[in-house]
Amino acid sequence: KLSKTISAKIKNRRNNDQHQFSRLLANEYGAIFVGNVSSSKLIKTKMAKSVHDAGWSQFKTMLEYKCHEAGVVFLEVNESNTTQTCSSCGEKPPSRPKGIAGLGIREWACDCCGVIHDRDINASKNILRIGLDTLAVGASQLNQGRFEPPCFRNNLAL
Repeated sequence: KLSKTISAKIKNRRNNDQHQFSRLLANEYGAIFVGNVSSSKLIKTKMAKSVHDAGWSQFKTMLEYKCHEAGVVFLEVNESNTTQTCSSCGEKPPSRPKGIAGLGIREWACDCCGVIHDRDINASKNILRIGLDTLAVGASQLNQGRFEPPCFRNNLAL
């Protein structure tokens, strides 16, 4: 019984935190770009428990509908190679972290331009670039013409 009570409290806390954080982001930013993380693929790896605990899919759903309510641009972009592509020069150097084994590499230096990257920050910059490039294509081409971007209020978020 105690275990069920603790699990329920954890679930409620996660739910509340995700609601509050998604609302904060939707209220603060004019555009939010997220990578198309496939939690179903990650569940098959050693990270299965942390993937389940994180509730990524639930958070993304909350963020998307709160952005829609607030008139904020929300785009899910292809995150393929965002950790491996240098956000400074756009190259994929031979020394880049690769595959599941590369997940343990948190920092790497680009052979092409010499910039040292934090893996997650580099991926975030690349996701931002992809999102902005997608917006630049034209609103009529997004979501079969149903997409109407609002004026950017404050900032852009990843």
